[in-house]
Formats: sequence, structure tokens, C-alpha cells
Amino acid sequence: MRWLLLICVAAFASCSTRPSELKNFQSDGCSAFPDGTLSDPQRWQAHCVKHDFSYWQGGTRAQRREADRELVRGVRAEGHPVLARCMYFGIRIGGAPWWPTPWRWGFGWSYPRGYGLLSSDEERQVKERGLSMTGDELVMKKPSRGRGR
Repeated sequence: MRWLLLICVAAFASCSTRPSELKNFQSDGCSAFPDGTLSDPQRWQAHCVKHDFSYWQGGTRAQRREADRELVRGVRAEGHPVLARCMYFGIRIGGAPWWPTPWRWGFGWSYPRGYGLLSSDEERQVKERGLSMTGDELVMKKPSRGRGR
């Protein structure tokens, strides 16, 4: 009986979760989509970087849906409603948190993160790493081979 109790305690202890550490924010702009037009190559890039910042920190399903809609509104406001709609479908499918990709929802955290409210420790980490950063203040790293992550 003692062995069974010891095994149960050991199994329970190994299941305890350590707080995850947030990685530094990086963005490649619009990932698999162009950052702008041929005549204005960075036309909606700032919208994509802001969207990446939301994806980096993650959160609930509703927060993801709002981040995606905000990107669509931004690209649409730049005069490209058809591309905005294509982007929306791409990010709704390809940005889900269960994909082990560098652009998934919550990519700043260890995989898998899933959906959910950030803990107080996670919120603190986001704030420490620049929750108020926008636009040009955010770090952008484009792959040397061109578009895509």
C-alpha cells in the first residue's frame, strides 16, 4: 500500500506545472502574405506586426477572433478588401494554437499553450516585455529568403 501511495504522489508531483516563460517578441510582418503592394511594399505591414503581437501573447478564443478581425479591418482600410478576406481565412485555419508553428496563437509561450486567460504571472511577463509597444517600436525580423516564416 505504501508503494502505491508513493507512486501516486510521484505521479502527481510530475504533473505539476511550472510557470511558462514568455519568449521575446519577434515578427516577420505578414508571414505567408505580402506586407503590401508592389508600389508600396509595406503598406499594411504595421497591421500585421500588431496582429503578431496579439498572437505572441495569446489568450482566449474571443481575443484571437478580435485580433484577426482587427487585422482584416486594417488591410481593408488600406484599400484591399479581397486580400483582407483571404488573409482572414488563412489566419483562422493556420493560426490555431494546436499547430506547432512559429505563428500559432500564443507563440510566445511554450507549445502547447492553447486558449485561455493569461495567469497573473503571464500578464506580468507580457507587461514587462512591452505590452504598450506599437508599430515601429516592435521588433521585426524578415527571413533572408523572402516572404514567409
